[in-house]
Amino acid sequence: MSATLLFSFVIGYFLLLLVVAWFTSRNSNNDSFFIGNKSSNWMLVAFGMIGTSLSGVTFVSVPGAVGKPFAGGFEAFTYFQIVIGYVLGYFVIAYVLLPLYYRLNLTSIYNYLSTRLGFVSYKTGASFFILSRTLGATARLYLVVAILQEAILASFGVPFWLTTLIILIMILVYTFEGGVKTIVYTDTLQTTCMLVGLVICVIYILKSLNISFGEGLQTLSGKGLTRMFVFDPSSRLFFLKQMLAGAFITITMTGMDQEMMQKNISVKTLHDSRKNMLSFAFIQAAVVLLFLFLGGLLYLYAAERGITTAPDKLFPTIALGEGIPAIISIIFIIALISALFPSADGAITALTSSFCIDILGLKRREDLDEKAQKRTRKTVHLVFALIFLALVMVFKWINSSSMIGVILKVAGYTYGPLLGLFTFGLVTKRQVADRLVPYVAVAAPLICFFIDKYQKTLFGDFEIGLELILINGLLTFAGLLLISRKGKQEI
Repeated sequence: MSATLLFSFVIGYFLLLLVVAWFTSRNSNNDSFFIGNKSSNWMLVAFGMIGTSLSGVTFVSVPGAVGKPFAGGFEAFTYFQIVIGYVLGYFVIAYVLLPLYYRLNLTSIYNYLSTRLGFVSYKTGASFFILSRTLGATARLYLVVAILQEAILASFGVPFWLTTLIILIMILVYTFEGGVKTIVYTDTLQTTCMLVGLVICVIYILKSLNISFGEGLQTLSGKGLTRMFVFDPSSRLFFLKQMLAGAFITITMTGMDQEMMQKNISVKTLHDSRKNMLSFAFIQAAVVLLFLFLGGLLYLYAAERGITTAPDKLFPTIALGEGIPAIISIIFIIALISALFPSADGAITALTSSFCIDILGLKRREDLDEKAQKRTRKTVHLVFALIFLALVMVFKWINSSSMIGVILKVAGYTYGPLLGLFTFGLVTKRQVADRLVPYVAVAAPLICFFIDKYQKTLFGDFEIGLELILINGLLTFAGLLLISRKGKQEI
């Protein structure tokens, strides 16, 4: 497949995004950038959030994980245990967190922590979001950049760092003015391209293997590639652990995450925002199931043709390999970019919003007019792009064979304090010693690190997996209890 041809389609796709961005960012202001003027269509938000939540990592790592060895067999469809937990988590967000955010009319969801716990708690929560989302988004970005580098830009002699910079500039160009107002529309376009690409790839692999959808499921089942549940309590993939972890990952990584919630609170009414959240939950589950099915088919295809490669490289190796029609390679690249951009553009926009509002206090700065605030916001936007560039290079150095595992592990450490802070505020009426909150929020992940590192010594055969985020949240909650006193504060 010609790298020049692939690159020309990438440029064409980017130009299409620019056209959408131009139409949606006209007459935009700071409120457009931060919360889309609270006028976003709930159906567009729900559909676009699929691309944001799944990202290029799901596009590559989830299919690749299906054939990974596990307990004498394969991991197969066990990832879906986490997805069931995701759905449960979305119900909690829809009926607990969204009503709270709408009642307080928030631009940044971390303002709740200021109202309930105190100003230092608010800054702590925002800081942990910034850390969490920066690490998570750059890990996702790295994986897709690595594929684009290998498939296209390496043949032009372009170094990896420059490929990353080019992609970040592309994202900056179409989000610089409109922010959330633009992203709601561009994410819808990109999610459409990603899902169309996924369906076409499934159909192509089925036809290549000369089997129907039903026959594909039967073949995968016969090879042990469709197992969904693990019933061994000591296993890291035990279904209750995975579901619990999935629920709390969603509650924190969506419900307590400015990137995901800024789109939800940009919808005009709570009723529509709730519809958006629940629609998104079930559509996302169906899409992940299709990704897992594709993963199984890819392993059948690879076995038939003698292809061996790392899990994260299986899909791109097949889609961009010899003998694959050019149109399939083009569809794969466009779908991959469509999976990349929503997670990266939303992250940079949300990080800019959180840093400007929560850390710099831009909304509280009466000495700055709209023009000065806009200038500050654009500067922060650029700085985060440079931070993304630096961290992508760090992940290149780490070079893990399965980035989805890395991302969820990092989330366990960095989102746990947010889970503890919000839960403490919601379920207790106690008042914390605000100035001590950062110490608790830092101590909990450090304790979790040592628990994880020495779990074999501490627990024997019992494995701690993704439920580390729950342990982290509980430790934060316990720490907040220790530094609190009885009291009541109206929210």
